[in-house]
Amino acid sequence: MNRWQNRVAVVTGASSGIGAACAKLIVAAGIQVVGLARRTHRMEELKQTLPAEQQTRFHYKQCDVSQEREVSAAFDWIEQTLGGTDILVSNAGILREGNLVDMPLSDIGVVVSTNLMGSIYCLQNALKSMRKRNFPGHLIFINSTAGLPGYNPGPVEPSLNIYTPTKFALNAVNEICRQELITLKTKVKTTNISPGWVSTEIVPDETKAQLGDVILQADDVANAVMYALSTPPHAQVQEITLRAVGEWF
Repeated sequence: MNRWQNRVAVVTGASSGIGAACAKLIVAAGIQVVGLARRTHRMEELKQTLPAEQQTRFHYKQCDVSQEREVSAAFDWIEQTLGGTDILVSNAGILREGNLVDMPLSDIGVVVSTNLMGSIYCLQNALKSMRKRNFPGHLIFINSTAGLPGYNPGPVEPSLNIYTPTKFALNAVNEICRQELITLKTKVKTTNISPGWVSTEIVPDETKAQLGDVILQADDVANAVMYALSTPPHAQVQEITLRAVGEWF
């Protein structure tokens, strides 16, 4: 991790769950962290839980990643204030209830805008910064086992509707990035991390109760991020799939 010391990591969805867990571990490793989320008060609360020395390395900006202008403005601020983006942990994601075949199109649109387009807005801005400085950075996408081929929760469980296609698309985004980064002759790495059920705010309480201890914690995913970052410059961890022991899907 020495090569990342005092570099800048951007973590989206940093106000809770996986994003907050990633921010804590990354800043503890001596890396500057910029949290992006809509709830700034939650990120300030997170900052106050950090040791004083780490608080100086944690920054945050209000940003709805589904809004291209807000994403561009946030990355411009990072460029001007901290010198650029070296690591991206694209984690922000949302879920809406309903069935794909008849749920409101407005709900479908907001999930696609956040889960898919938000990741693309962030990766383009982050990569622009890396290429400008010819820095071998790292793009990390927090995905889901819901996006893996063959995912089938069965007829009893509620549908994940458009959430599943957006996560399936992130697999392709990661692979296309990997290919294009080679043709662009960069040393930027990409990693796609797909956890199963994780005990976060996005998961309904009744689902958590049903799963019991067969569920991952946010720190499990954050540790996978740290593993990917810890690899040497010549080694790329392209895919990580995480499931709790006993998880069926």
